Amino acid sequence: MTPGEPIHAELIAVVVAVTDAQPRVLTLLDGSALPAGPLESGHRSLQAGLRHWVERHTGHRLGHIEQLYTFADPDRSRAGRSISICYLALANETRTPLGGRVSWQDWYRFFPWEDRRVAHTIIETIVKPGLSHWSAGNPERLTRAARLFGLDGEDWQEDRALARYELLYEAGLVREATRDGRPAHGEFVPGATLAADHRRILATAISRLRARIGYRPVVFELMAEQFTLLDLQRCIEALTGQTLHKANFRRLIESQTLLEDSGNFSSGSGRPAKLYRFRAEVLAERAEAGTRLPLARP
Repeated sequence: MTPGEPIHAELIAVVVAVTDAQPRVLTLLDGSALPAGPLESGHRSLQAGLRHWVERHTGHRLGHIEQLYTFADPDRSRAGRSISICYLALANETRTPLGGRVSWQDWYRFFPWEDRRVAHTIIETIVKPGLSHWSAGNPERLTRAARLFGLDGEDWQEDRALARYELLYEAGLVREATRDGRPAHGEFVPGATLAADHRRILATAISRLRARIGYRPVVFELMAEQFTLLDLQRCIEALTGQTLHKANFRRLIESQTLLEDSGNFSSGSGRPAKLYRFRAEVLAERAEAGTRLPLARP
């Protein structure tokens, strides 16, 4: 940073919900940016500032939030040094219109290759050839590509979403790369872009949330007060982009004493199913509570 260079600080919120088995993220500008606003001196804390800004501009109240990351790369902005303090918030999607240009978007709209629940050919037909061209026979690059994208027999690791996006950016296979002056090395990988480096920030949130599911039952923040085991499974599948083995999932969840029978049943068409809720002890000690969630395919 050069002397006298202006420094701009802002707060960015990645607000996540799961609705109808789809992970959703709150956006502004007709789906092209994450909620972001300037850090103001009147805010008593960063979290208070974030809550105030998001509520004022989106009409949506935030529940649980946690700091995600601080982005301060020197080349993030052409208008001086830009520092973004980012937070991850878990919420329930509002059913009423938010007004203006605020909307909820499916996060796989921005990262379609991350949804392994559906059959698609993006990785084989676009990602793999593009990375192969970029690698130009370089063994280190080829190995990195294989490990991140599950190529050549390598396992897919769902919590490496950020690393996968950054590799595509480095290889010039996403539009943001050429927008920032990098050369392209093949056809752009499908996926909507976001303003500035907001897609990178969203990828960071996806990786964080997917990693945390493995050791902490954070999904209860996204569930209704009472839910079926299938509702819980579909929520986890939506976030991880993986299909879970139904019987294994139920055995593991029931063995960990995270839930209790509410005594109620689901209503509507079809056979009624038991409704569960998270035990009070889990809610009270959520920062310490842990769980292992199976990510095996059927």
